[in-house]
Amino acid sequence: MQPQRTSYNRFVVAPYPYNAYHAGMPKQSFSHVTTWVFDLDNTLYPPECRLFDQIEVKMTEYVMNTLGVDRPKADQLRHDYWARYGTTLTGLMREHDVDPAPYLIDVHDISLDHLEADGLLAHHIKELPGRRIVYTNGTAPYAERVLAARGLDGLFDAIYGVEHANFLPKPERAAFETIFEKDGVDTKTAAMFEDDARNLQAPHDMGMRTVHVAPEALDHDHIHFHTDDLPTFLSKLS
Repeated sequence: MQPQRTSYNRFVVAPYPYNAYHAGMPKQSFSHVTTWVFDLDNTLYPPECRLFDQIEVKMTEYVMNTLGVDRPKADQLRHDYWARYGTTLTGLMREHDVDPAPYLIDVHDISLDHLEADGLLAHHIKELPGRRIVYTNGTAPYAERVLAARGLDGLFDAIYGVEHANFLPKPERAAFETIFEKDGVDTKTAAMFEDDARNLQAPHDMGMRTVHVAPEALDHDHIHFHTDDLPTFLSKLS
């Protein structure tokens, strides 16, 4: 039976012309990779699933209840802290001494009912040679729920959440270093797949191959490849 898939935006693989890595086909540029690191949200499911819409609502409500501010102010703080610190949680911890554990449980308690299993994506992830891990700024239990809903459970050797980096988030280099040290990742033979371009800078600087998974391509030197369709991109690597 042919693997089934759910939709991403388009079946397009678009390596940039300005980077030397783009002269070859993707398979050649990844021939040395033995560890495959995947972000979760908007990377292992299409952004049109809009899970983060639910999370953002719960974040705003948590900020309102914790800081005693109205919704517009809470929404402003949520966005400002994300922009300044990488996650809203980091801003709440640094500026308001918020306990991360209750926050993370609350904001990730969302419905996944509309997520669909993607057999094609599962097939191509399974075909990748070497170690496969998930690293998210969410929590590992939340990631496990999403992976199960997408039919991707059992495909990864390890799942790491922000709690495994002592609540330090991507894009902080120290967060990546903590996770990669825990897992024993050799960054010179690893690749990172991520929807947030900011979170590819540190992996690039550490010697990893970087893939921006997003609807729109960005012209940044720290991005080696872009795709708006992860299953099709992965199919080019085997």
